[in-house]
Amino acid sequence: MTKLSAALALAVLLSVGLTAEAAKGPELTYHVNLNDRADDRFKVSLDVKGLSDENNIFQFAATAPGTYQTMDIGRFVENFKAYDKKGRELEVKQISTNQWQLSKPGKVRKISYQIAETWDTPVTEKKIYGMCGTSLEQDHALINGQGVFGYVEGLQASPMRIKLDYPQNWEVGTALRKDAKGYYTATSYDHIVDSPILLGTLTKAETVYNGTTIDIYTYSKTGKIKSGDLLQNMTDMLGAAHKFVVDFPVDHYTFLYHFEDVSWGAWEHSYSSEYVMEEQDLTPAYAQQLTDIAAHEFFHIITPLNIHSEIIERFNFVEPTPSQHLWLYEGTTEWASDMMQLRGGMMDLTEYLADQSQKLSMDDLMDKNYSLQKLALTSYTPEGQKQYGNIYMRGAVVATLLDIRLLELSGGKRGLREVINELSKEYGPSKAFPENEFFDIFAAKTYPEISEFFNRYVKNAEPLPLAAYYNKLGISYTPSVVSDEKTKSLGYTFAVPDGKLRMVKVDEAAQKLGLHENDALVALNGAAISLQNANQELGKLVTLNTGDAYTITVERDGRNLDLKLKMLEKTKELKHQFKENEQATPAQVALRQAWLRNI
Repeated sequence: MTKLSAALALAVLLSVGLTAEAAKGPELTYHVNLNDRADDRFKVSLDVKGLSDENNIFQFAATAPGTYQTMDIGRFVENFKAYDKKGRELEVKQISTNQWQLSKPGKVRKISYQIAETWDTPVTEKKIYGMCGTSLEQDHALINGQGVFGYVEGLQASPMRIKLDYPQNWEVGTALRKDAKGYYTATSYDHIVDSPILLGTLTKAETVYNGTTIDIYTYSKTGKIKSGDLLQNMTDMLGAAHKFVVDFPVDHYTFLYHFEDVSWGAWEHSYSSEYVMEEQDLTPAYAQQLTDIAAHEFFHIITPLNIHSEIIERFNFVEPTPSQHLWLYEGTTEWASDMMQLRGGMMDLTEYLADQSQKLSMDDLMDKNYSLQKLALTSYTPEGQKQYGNIYMRGAVVATLLDIRLLELSGGKRGLREVINELSKEYGPSKAFPENEFFDIFAAKTYPEISEFFNRYVKNAEPLPLAAYYNKLGISYTPSVVSDEKTKSLGYTFAVPDGKLRMVKVDEAAQKLGLHENDALVALNGAAISLQNANQELGKLVTLNTGDAYTITVERDGRNLDLKLKMLEKTKELKHQFKENEQATPAQVALRQAWLRNI
């Protein structure tokens, strides 16, 4: 080989090496020291190499997918610093609530900061949903990605690694996978946020269901609830879900359960779901409640994992950007969680219709003029948050009506389940639908009449045609029935005029016990009440008999008061009543039978 050709070969090799290095991109490795749990702060560092001038902003999340709330995680950050390769501190500047500017990004080799856990850090506004927050205690930790990690501008889509240092006796539950060096790997910052991590003194259970590995990790404060028991109670639901969606679109799925003092709810993710619930005896009723919630979260593997708009796919962590299709992501998912159980034999028709009644009763507490589309588009605002809980109530009922309408138009051959399954095959984790075209896409895939349905009951808030639609199934619907029979009564009802659950229509008997009109409910028997868990927690009042006492905490004139109330009695009024029509026609019965099964 001549000197010229050797030099040329060397240049080519160097060029290839440099090109490969450039294609490789910056290296990003997070370290979280969970051995140091002092001060309720996560100690985080990021080893980084290869930044350019375009990577001069470090961003913390303003919001996160599936939360529909403004979080401003930067509020919880302290001691944000950057260092060069010799450990010398570089200048940084906080330029907004969630952003820090790096003065010399090309020289940065390490970024470090402390970030307070959200559960024990009081804030006066923009309170973070408990299940979307973070916790750091002596025997466990809960990490929701956006609550601990930030990202460098321009590198949201870059691969990242996470090294967790934690006590030797701790178990780790997460859908993230480890590499050969024991680092958890993520394809992007979105992947990190999509993969919560529960660590500590956990129990674990695992099964393989039709090729999908199901893991359950559980933290239970006093050890009352074990993962094995949860898995046993979940088996029927998994079977019903598998039949409903035909095949699970994931090869593994992780359930993360945190049982302590309060019930805050659950948060869905692509390959996992996380639950923050009150620790109590795992009675059949509580087990069923947990299964109901799990059914909802698990169905999110379809929406929005497989069916989602471009807004969800390219998530904007800087500026909260709502999608108008919250009716699909949450309303349809809640419908599916009930329907898969009905068709799977986990509940009978009477129980299903009772659940519909309960959803309609909750809808009565909300603004009847607030459409599902408006709810979605205002979900990040204080106004929208007041109505947000209704996406699970009215949203699910609208999905039920859409299912009935589709079955009617197809002669019982194709309902909402079938259309959803078709859409999940057409779209997917890496293929989004156009945000502004989906209503038209859905109607084109089904029937022109569905456009009118969307216009009336999703885009607008016309009264729902409950009687007419259920009549198609040979089921009668009556808004209200009054009888001479006496029944239990709280002596008040609820409304949500300002984002708080307020007592309204307080009758004389309840007033004598100290309750005032517009008192805001804070807690029931010591358990904190929010719009997210109200349906679940207030359902416990149903178990009381006339004369039974209970304690509520209300906010009145800026201070909290404990009131001892009791279950009262009144003339019975039954709202939102459903009943099978014994005189149903053969056509009605046939459509009902199609509605009750997976086609």
